[in-house]
Amino acid sequence: MLTTTTIKVLEPGELNEALAVLDRDPVANAFVAARVQIAGLDPWRLGGEMWGWYADGRLRSLCYAGANLVPVCATTEAVRGFAERARRQGRRCSSIVGPAGPTAVLWSLLEPTWGPAREIRAHQPLMVTRTPSTEVAPDPYVRRIRKDEMDVIMPACVAMFTEEVGISPLAGDGGLLYQARVAELVGAGRSFARIEDGRVVFKAEIGAATQQACQIQGVWVAPERRGQGLSETGMAAVLRYALSDVAPIASLYVNDFNTAARASYRRVGFEEVGAFMSVLF
Repeated sequence: MLTTTTIKVLEPGELNEALAVLDRDPVANAFVAARVQIAGLDPWRLGGEMWGWYADGRLRSLCYAGANLVPVCATTEAVRGFAERARRQGRRCSSIVGPAGPTAVLWSLLEPTWGPAREIRAHQPLMVTRTPSTEVAPDPYVRRIRKDEMDVIMPACVAMFTEEVGISPLAGDGGLLYQARVAELVGAGRSFARIEDGRVVFKAEIGAATQQACQIQGVWVAPERRGQGLSETGMAAVLRYALSDVAPIASLYVNDFNTAARASYRRVGFEEVGAFMSVLF
C-alpha cells in the first residue's frame, strides 16, 4: 500500500503513467521523453532508472537517473525525495540537468555530499519556435550527413563537445560511446553540416525527438569561419528540416553568457520561454 508520499523505481508496466507526466511539458521534457518512448522503463534499455514520486497514490513527478540526473515536473517535495535517494545511492552521473528551478534545489541538497562540481551553469535560456523567421534564408549547402561520412563529421563533433563541456569525449573509453551516439544521429538522418573541401564549417544535430517536440544541439562553427553569419543561415536550414520532418516545435537551450548565440537564435525565429540549469562533474 502506497503511503501519502512515496518514491520508487518505476516498473516497465507503469510506462503510460510516466508518459502522462512527461506530456505535461513536452518541450522541457523532450530529452527524457524521447528516451522513454524508445526504450520504455526497463533500466537496462533506458540506460538508467526512472524514479517516481507519488502523492496520494498518484505519480506526480519523475527523475531520470542515468548518465545524467534529470528532474521531471518535480515539485519541491519531490526534489527533496529525489535528493535523499541520490545521496544514499552515491553519484553515478556525469551531470545534473533540467529546468532551472528544481535543478537548483536538487543541487543545493546534493552539493554537501556530491560537491564540488567542475562547473555550474545556473541559467541556460530555453528557446523554442514553431515558425522559422523569414528574415534569414536557410543555407542551401547545409545537408544531412551520410553514413559514409562519419570520418568527416567526427572531428567537428569532438571539437564542439570539448569546447562546450571542457573535456574531450574521447577520454575514458576512447570515445566509443560518443562515436556510437554520433553514428546513431547520422543513421537517423538528424545530423546536419555544411562541408567545404572535405571539412565541416558548420554543424548541428536534432538530438532528442518526439512527435511533439525536438531539441537542436551541438551547434558549431569552425573557429576561422565565425562571425560570417554561418550560424544563422545554418540554423535556419536545420530548423527547416526539424519543423518539416521531425516535430511541430523545435527547442534548444544555450548558455546565458553566449549573447551572440542567443541573438543569432532569436533572429532565426526562437524565443526564450524558460531556463535550464546544468551541473557538470
